[in-house]
Amino acid sequence: MNNLANNRYDEIKDLLKTSRLVMEQLNAEKLGPMNIGKSIEDEIEQDEYDTAENGKEKEADDEYVQKYRISGGILAIHGKEKSDTDITTDDKVAFQETMDDFSEEVSDLSDFNQLNLYPTTVEWSGKIIDKDIDFIYTIGESSGTYINGNMLKVDDETLETINKLKSFYDKFKVKWSRVLASRKQTTQDEE
Repeated sequence: MNNLANNRYDEIKDLLKTSRLVMEQLNAEKLGPMNIGKSIEDEIEQDEYDTAENGKEKEADDEYVQKYRISGGILAIHGKEKSDTDITTDDKVAFQETMDDFSEEVSDLSDFNQLNLYPTTVEWSGKIIDKDIDFIYTIGESSGTYINGNMLKVDDETLETINKLKSFYDKFKVKWSRVLASRKQTTQDEE
């Protein structure tokens, strides 16, 4: 009986993957061929001092964003002034340590999205590949750990991974709260 349930689960998961691929192919045919790597490189080159249009942290009229590539990951620093987007050694070290610690403590099969460092919040997301779990860590107004996944199998390994994600958030929050406090002190000292 258990084997039958596992087979059905695997069949459903395979059907979902197939339908996603078909939809992606149909969209690709409509939109034309895309070079994702090239589009990311172009976006990073153009975003040296672009203004954000998404309105997440928009208190002033314009927000500046500077993206930095650090050991294969991207750290995006948002600020009201161009000088607010300058990177410090502490920012670099915190970002590198965060990626390394996550790989050691949660999963070494992970893809990380860019870490967004705003004046009062931090957002970081990624995907644990072997479990097909998307995660988001936030510090600020909506602090917490958020996960998303399609047809997650509820077993001991998945629950253990979710618990590791939850536990790592505390370390993430402490490290990046210090970075936020340090950046605030630096801007106050400059004034």
